[in-house]
Amino acid sequence: MNKLTIKPLPYAYDALEPVISKKIMELHHDKHYAGYVNNFNNLLDTGKISSFNYNGAIMHEIFWENMRAPQENNLPPEGMFPDFAKFREEFSMVAATVEGSGWAVLWKTESGLAIGQLEKHNLLGLNGAKPVLVLDVWEHAYYLDYLNDRKAYIEKWWSVVNWDDVSKRL
Repeated sequence: MNKLTIKPLPYAYDALEPVISKKIMELHHDKHYAGYVNNFNNLLDTGKISSFNYNGAIMHEIFWENMRAPQENNLPPEGMFPDFAKFREEFSMVAATVEGSGWAVLWKTESGLAIGQLEKHNLLGLNGAKPVLVLDVWEHAYYLDYLNDRKAYIEKWWSVVNWDDVSKRL
C-alpha cells in the first residue's frame, strides 16, 4: 500500500458557516482527519496496516467533497431520487440512530442504492459497495456547534450537501 497524503479542504474553513463552524472544520480536518492519515502512514512504516486509520481518512475525504456552501432549498437534481422527502427522512433517521461513533451512508451496490450505518470507519465488510453520500455523526463533527443535539446538526447538514459530487459518485 502507498502512503496517504493530507488533502486540503475543497473550500475555506468557514465556507460551511453557519451550518458547520470554522472552528469545527479546523479541528475536524487538521486534527481528526490529519490524525488518521498520519497514524496510517506511521503504522505503514512499521509494516502494519491499520484499516481504522485508512478508512477514517477515506471517509473524511468523501465527506469533505460531499459538502459545499449552504444553499436554501438545497435539492438534488430532478430524478435522482423518486421520492426525495422519503429518502431524506430515512437517511436522517439512520444518521440520528447511529449508536456511538459512526456514519450514515448512501451506498451504491450492484443491485442499486442502499442506506446504512457504518460503525466507526469499518469499510472492510462492504464487498464492492461504494459510498456515495456520507454524513459523519461522530461527536467531533458537530459537538462544538450543536452540543448533544445530533438531530439539529443532521437537519441543517442537508443545506450543505453537494449534489454535484453525489451525482458524480452515482
